Amino acid sequence: MFARQTQFTLWGKFIASITAIVILIVFGIFVGIFIRNKDLIQYEIEARARAHFHNILLARRWNAQYGGVFVEKKQGIKSNPYLANPDIHTIDGKVYTKKNPALMTREMSVLADKEGLYSFHITSLKPLNPDNAPDKFETEALKSFESGELEKITEETINGRTYFRYIAPLYTENPCLPCHSKQGYTGAKGEVRGGISVKFDISDAHAALETDNKNIIVLCMFTLVLLLGLLYGFIFNIMNKLNAAMQRISEMAVTDALTGLKNRRDFFEHIEAETARAQRHRSHLSCIMMDVDHFKKVNDTYGHPMGDKVLKKVARILTEHIRISDYAARFGGEEFVILLPETDIEGARVTAEKIRSALKTFQFITETGESFYITSSFGCSSMENGENAEALISMADESLYRAKARGRDRVVCMHDN
Repeated sequence: MFARQTQFTLWGKFIASITAIVILIVFGIFVGIFIRNKDLIQYEIEARARAHFHNILLARRWNAQYGGVFVEKKQGIKSNPYLANPDIHTIDGKVYTKKNPALMTREMSVLADKEGLYSFHITSLKPLNPDNAPDKFETEALKSFESGELEKITEETINGRTYFRYIAPLYTENPCLPCHSKQGYTGAKGEVRGGISVKFDISDAHAALETDNKNIIVLCMFTLVLLLGLLYGFIFNIMNKLNAAMQRISEMAVTDALTGLKNRRDFFEHIEAETARAQRHRSHLSCIMMDVDHFKKVNDTYGHPMGDKVLKKVARILTEHIRISDYAARFGGEEFVILLPETDIEGARVTAEKIRSALKTFQFITETGESFYITSSFGCSSMENGENAEALISMADESLYRAKARGRDRVVCMHDN
């Protein structure tokens, strides 16, 4: 029992360890996928923001390298009030107004915002146009640019929608000085004069990420259950095979290989337990020892293979004539022993006579067609005064000796004359 409990404890620890390892590995893999998926989406969002910024920057540079561009001042088009002499008149009477990079950027932002694509805002800590004044995020970013930072990002929620915000610095370039030199900019390399802030809705990306995360969790749990199911099935299969092998080994250790009965070693353990139980409950316990008469003659006449068949048949007849609660073992050679719980000496005599009669009347046939019969001798003993196992065996053995001395093929009990 202790060995079985120890075995279950060891298997339990092994299964718990394997389960923990599998869970850690699976969760590790899927947490990695989870983080990687989130990072990829974040990377795509940031890349999108940088692309918007650089597209705007390229458009501004194109405008700036030509000193601004002029468009026909049609109805609804206003001149830039922050430029000196923004309008020109042609000889055909048309008026053209100058669109500098800042104004072009602002008008492009309005168009992009109307299309629902994204919005952007040109800003500065020293803006000419009040509309270019920075908000809190932009102010903090612009100050950090003066310290050498290259970009700032954040997310904010407005009316239940999530927006991604990105800002990068605008550096002073020579084409910018005609308009911005009066603000104190010198055109020195790396001089920050402001920034462009980009904002776009990423609610759908967050929703997609949340859906992906849910799918990852479901897939993780499915994978975990599947792996653990397969693993447990494999382990339990191994356990069953090992238990069967151990059971087989245990059976072999206490079983006589030829007859299938219990062996001498197991008999001595069993009789100790049975005598102790009988003493404790003051109940009967009888012992029968039997021997195949002249067995050596069977081996010498018909050969050892035939002798083995005889012993096997003797064992089969023994088990057919005893109760489930009785116990039969091969004591050694052609000698067998039977324990009968809750049975007195007369009950033992009856059982022994049945077995003796069955053996005597069974016809053995050799491979050559010859037939022969065997006889057997029996000695019976019983616990009457709390005898121990050794005394019970000794009395049965003595009774068997007397049965042989009286001519064999008989049953002798311990009190018989």
